[in-house]
Amino acid sequence: MDLPSENTQKLPHVVVVGAGFGGLRAARALAKAPVHVTIVDKNNYHLFQPFLYLVATAGLSATDIAHPVRKILQGQQNASFTLAEVQEVDFENKRLHTPNGEVPYDYLVLAVGGTTNYFGNQSVAQNGFGLKDLDEATAIRNHILKMFELANQETDPEVRRAMLTFVIVGGGPTGVECAGAISELNRLVLTKDYRHLDFNDVRVILLEAADRLLAHLPAGLSENTAAVLQQKHVEVQFGATVQGYDGKQVTFQDGKTLPACTLIWAAGVNANPLVSTLGADLGRQRRVKVLPTLQLPNHPEVFVIGDAAYLEDGQGHPLPMVAPVAMQQAETAAGNIRRILRGEALNSFVYKDPGSLATIGRNQAVASISGIQFKGFLAWAVWLVVHIMQLIGFRNRLVVLINWAWDYIFYDRFNRLITPE
Repeated sequence: MDLPSENTQKLPHVVVVGAGFGGLRAARALAKAPVHVTIVDKNNYHLFQPFLYLVATAGLSATDIAHPVRKILQGQQNASFTLAEVQEVDFENKRLHTPNGEVPYDYLVLAVGGTTNYFGNQSVAQNGFGLKDLDEATAIRNHILKMFELANQETDPEVRRAMLTFVIVGGGPTGVECAGAISELNRLVLTKDYRHLDFNDVRVILLEAADRLLAHLPAGLSENTAAVLQQKHVEVQFGATVQGYDGKQVTFQDGKTLPACTLIWAAGVNANPLVSTLGADLGRQRRVKVLPTLQLPNHPEVFVIGDAAYLEDGQGHPLPMVAPVAMQQAETAAGNIRRILRGEALNSFVYKDPGSLATIGRNQAVASISGIQFKGFLAWAVWLVVHIMQLIGFRNRLVVLINWAWDYIFYDRFNRLITPE
């Protein structure tokens, strides 16, 4: 890790674990505080996870949605970065154990995010794809393109149809966005690459165990989402519970099977496994229960935010595992650390819902903001602007905008490369 200077050694040391939305926001919120901040992450970049599905469907490259943490921190004099994966938190000695050594802290902010929740379905975990990091997104892109290459050579029609069947499990934002993007990649781009393939064999199937998509949105928007996906040649199946997947066929709870060489799991999220080692009470999705001040019970110097933290709203519902929650909690946690240093009472966290947006594909999205519901091109334009502005780095914003414009005008995607994994 970076060695602190003589001046920073005298300051309280705030360690932030995780360089995601919450971790970066917490570090930035402490820029002018009398502390030294160290971000610890197993990757040296901040990843814009909402665009992972675009990497998976050849719309963007990995470098378009990732930004080096050290570059982000260049202008923050009281911050540094350590590349390491935290294995254990030693509360008694206030140290983090990593393969590279120990990291001491005075105050700790755990913003470790979440991982894919397969609900104990080991066959899906082994043979399907998750979509939580760059490696998984790149693997999906490679796999989709390989399926078309192999299908283009396959003489057995049944095997070819299985190769060209793409199953997405989970009707949340990730599943909806991924299904729409794969369908558009197939119909608008790959039809020009594989002129001798019969694209009537291509199927994109979105499976949802419940009775509607995007359950966090009003019912009317959910119905619109399903209708738009069907217009984009996505088959939407409700009440479909996956029991197993062997890499060649999907098995459902009712015993039916579906031949398919691709399954992308977007049906659930758990908190990072590190949370389960803290010895604290866990809520749903293995998130650690925190105090309203976001502190870990019995450890007032430790704050947990984002997907790792379990906290309920005024109606008793757990806060959603979304970026706005993580960023707002980061501000509260950083503010409370400053309050501790000043000897002031701490603030409780109150979530201010900025609304929800979900894109369904080209020219189509749904939105619910401040009670106002809208859909179609307007929602898609709002979604586009909001997400581009959230990207870190002018270069990334410019590149993404250019890629989108090119794709929009010419129906093309340059990133359809099969690369080493």
